[in-house]
Amino acid sequence: MPLWLQAGLWGLLAGSALLVGAAVGYAARLPTRLIAGIMAFGAGVLISALSFDLMDEAFHQGGFIPTALGFVAGAAAYSAANAALASRGAKHRKRSGGKQPSEAQHGGSGMAIAVGALLDGIPESIVIGVSLIAGGAVSLVAVAAVFLSNVPEGLSSAAGMRQAGRSRGYVFGVWSGIAVISGLASLLGYVVFRGLSPSAVAGTTAVAAGAILAMLADTMMPEATEGAHDLTGLITVAGFLAAFVLSKLGG
Repeated sequence: MPLWLQAGLWGLLAGSALLVGAAVGYAARLPTRLIAGIMAFGAGVLISALSFDLMDEAFHQGGFIPTALGFVAGAAAYSAANAALASRGAKHRKRSGGKQPSEAQHGGSGMAIAVGALLDGIPESIVIGVSLIAGGAVSLVAVAAVFLSNVPEGLSSAAGMRQAGRSRGYVFGVWSGIAVISGLASLLGYVVFRGLSPSAVAGTTAVAAGAILAMLADTMMPEATEGAHDLTGLITVAGFLAAFVLSKLGG
């Protein structure tokens, strides 16, 4: 199977976790505390993955300067885009506790939430595609980490969408579309960057890592902290440890 197709399929697999989480979040009325705990676990998984898989790999490929510049640039770009979307009603797109505005409360918020969800998923998907460049095999740690973190993202956001009065068609249309786009982003991550220098690939990986960390701080951790309260830290550590073990087993 061509590597570009493998990249797309791995990205689609990881993105499909959003749809799985959305189905659970929309169909089942789970306690807010449970949703927040799952979100905290997913945040821990991503923090571990970007620390031991993404940033470490970027450093070894391109050195400190491209890695540091890319990391800051990715965080800055994500933060700017997130701020713009927040002003249009997407600030609480991952909240499950009734904070998402309805279309009547904030016109255009539905589209902003959809775009915001897409913004959150693109960096993760690109990383999966880029991971095939070095050795011709996908980083299973990256795929597992993105999959495990996508489930609570989809779950929490879909629960909030349901409480805001958004239709079943809207909810599953959004997440199905993002799952497909995740596959395409992973495919493009491989095709676009495979011919570039190691420094450029390292910078791209670091950009994605910076965007992911900014996304965690802006969207996932507030939901986790508000809902799980004193257990947030412990649950996040459990997620971090799970991904750390995966990285060592895979390396």
